[in-house]
Amino acid sequence: MPPEEEVRMYRPTLLAGGVAAAAPLALAGLGQAQLGPAVLAAVIAGGAGLALARRPARPTPAGPDPAPVHRTIDPIPYAAIIESLEDPLMVIAAGAPGETAGHRLVFANLAARTLFRILRQDARLITVIRNPQVIELVDEALIGGISGHTAFAAGGAHDRTWTVVARPLTAETGGAPLALLVLRDQTDLRRAERMRADFLANASHELRTPLASLTGFIETLRGPARDDVAARDKFLGIMQTQAERMARLIDDLMSLSRIELNEHIAPHGRVDLALAVTDVADAMTPVVRDRGVRIDWASPPPAGAAIIEGDRDQIIQVIQNLIDNAVKYSPADGTVRVEVTAPVAGDPPSLRDPEAAGLTLLSPDHRPGELYALLRVSDSGPGLPRDALPRLTERFYRVEGQKSGDRAGTGLGLAIVKHIVNRHRGGVSVESAEGRGAAFSVWLPLAAPRAGDLEGVAKLS
Repeated sequence: MPPEEEVRMYRPTLLAGGVAAAAPLALAGLGQAQLGPAVLAAVIAGGAGLALARRPARPTPAGPDPAPVHRTIDPIPYAAIIESLEDPLMVIAAGAPGETAGHRLVFANLAARTLFRILRQDARLITVIRNPQVIELVDEALIGGISGHTAFAAGGAHDRTWTVVARPLTAETGGAPLALLVLRDQTDLRRAERMRADFLANASHELRTPLASLTGFIETLRGPARDDVAARDKFLGIMQTQAERMARLIDDLMSLSRIELNEHIAPHGRVDLALAVTDVADAMTPVVRDRGVRIDWASPPPAGAAIIEGDRDQIIQVIQNLIDNAVKYSPADGTVRVEVTAPVAGDPPSLRDPEAAGLTLLSPDHRPGELYALLRVSDSGPGLPRDALPRLTERFYRVEGQKSGDRAGTGLGLAIVKHIVNRHRGGVSVESAEGRGAAFSVWLPLAAPRAGDLEGVAKLS
């Protein structure tokens, strides 16, 4: 098809999209397959960059050729570059005067289409972004020709923070006003800022008590108990316990900070959940034996049936924290029961004890047809009161009456579990009845089958 006919064919589409400035694009030398990227480059440029895609209308003065940057340049690379940008980018055409709801998308690159799930090329802006501040920002760029920026938070389990910049585009010919909307991901920066603030607040609060204890015992040992051998040995033992608690607290805080920093980045490894449980159970044998508790590793699934997508070190940490909590709260001669089941649906497991209270602490963004592997760790301890369940994954939260002795901890174990599972797009729930123990369940998405995997999944289906 001759280039002139291609222009005539696409001109109504461009005008309907509000991009009248792109219609005069000269297509000399461009084939039909190249028309789309050429028009795309013109749309993105908003008219200002059209000179790159056509020869100058005025004759150039005699003399040496100008610098190469002013020569006729194939616009296709520009279209490909903009389409592949990581930052979401949209071009918006104004609706009728006074009708903010009439603003429509003219173009959205791949990042924008993915983020906002844009299915139509001419979608209304208000159906894509419902944030009033962003709508107002675009309206000012389209109607008032004013550039501006604001913050925008995308919801969901993995919430992200964006800086939104809106700028008016200048067109060479008449038509609907255009605006360029660019989103820049600020999630990592905001997370780092929030983590620093949280770390300082939490660390100062939790370290104050052991530090005050250490200071008091040091003053006593330097004063009244200077020559008291029995008191010195007793106080030094308490001081060592407090110092070890501070060390555990710092380790858990640093671990939680690292997890939160990468929480929005999905892991890409493959982990056999059943083998990971076996490794943790074997490693914890000395600790479990010292406490007089038995681990019942109940009926593991066939090898290869519970392979999940995940970071092995973090999955190990989840299993270890859950088993450690169960062992800590189980009485001597008690039993900690560990179960792995696969495949299961993405719904929270049903209650096994009709008298128990249950609560989902984290719900995954379940996709249709997605299957999971379920890890359940239950203890035979005192259980948890119903009103304590919603706060179990809060930082430093510990149930009243269970803070002292061998049960004392940092209060960060379940918070770490929640953030790791959230990174793995999984879920967490708890079931408990006072005096009858507690059970924590974690379900994680199964990895896609891979050639060479064992046939455990096939046997279960």
